[in-house]
Amino acid sequence: MAKLNIDWLHVFVEVYRLQSVSRAAERLGLAQANVSTALAKLRRHFGDPLFCRTSRGMEPTPYAQQIYPDVQASLQTLDALSGTRAAFDPATAVRLFRIGMTDISEIVVLPTLINHLRREAPGVTVEAERTSTDTARRLESGEIDLAVGFMPHLEAGFYQQTLFRQDFVCLAAKDHPRVRARLNRQAFLIEGHIVVTTSGTGHAIVDKVLESKRYDRRIVLKVPSFLGVARLVASTELLVIVPRRLGEALAQQEHVQVLRPPVPLPPFAVKQHWHERFHLDTGNAWLRATLATLHRG
Repeated sequence: MAKLNIDWLHVFVEVYRLQSVSRAAERLGLAQANVSTALAKLRRHFGDPLFCRTSRGMEPTPYAQQIYPDVQASLQTLDALSGTRAAFDPATAVRLFRIGMTDISEIVVLPTLINHLRREAPGVTVEAERTSTDTARRLESGEIDLAVGFMPHLEAGFYQQTLFRQDFVCLAAKDHPRVRARLNRQAFLIEGHIVVTTSGTGHAIVDKVLESKRYDRRIVLKVPSFLGVARLVASTELLVIVPRRLGEALAQQEHVQVLRPPVPLPPFAVKQHWHERFHLDTGNAWLRATLATLHRG
């Protein structure tokens, strides 16, 4: 039996996590053919298929599920014993980072990050996915590197860093027939409102404050995402409350005006979250530092 190559084990772990040979290759900075070759050698070594292609991706066999914890633990032990960590050079690195984001972060955070990567780290690829109730598990397993947004359920058990603070503004069409540069309480309550039902946006804060002030909005429309809300506001006489940075970005894209709400709304923190297992990973550390620098303030 051939000796077990440590690089093969890294391939095994990434294919297991990502359920994809191509994504594992991107993550490891290898050609897909090299990953396939390593996987073939692992199969011969263990005498098991290890992964089977299904409609959901490369699903691990029972034997792969059995050995995965030991393989992962062994690699972590070897990394700790080596006492050295490979430096991450963004200019030459070829790597895939996966980031869980709210739809607001896709608009506010992602463009700045991508423009920076094109200049400073041209070999780095970002795959964004929408945050969900499964985000904590995916962070822990390494299926995603970071989660960015307002996610109080990740406050415990994860590292976290505040990127910036947000408060709220109200959007109305620029040519709204009754709403001008200022929005008073009466107009706020008379006009129809859009409410966005997605989680991770701090809007529970808005609801709580308005309820305490007995501001009963006339909700006309509920939508699941902020991605189309500016066009709706520009094309109707409806109002919507959104985080400030999002509102300012949308006002550059659509014919809408940014107004101060008639009641003070407390700010909230937009954070990046990561699991302790990847705290010392040089690539992850570089990505976190980059996001913190780009969005400081």
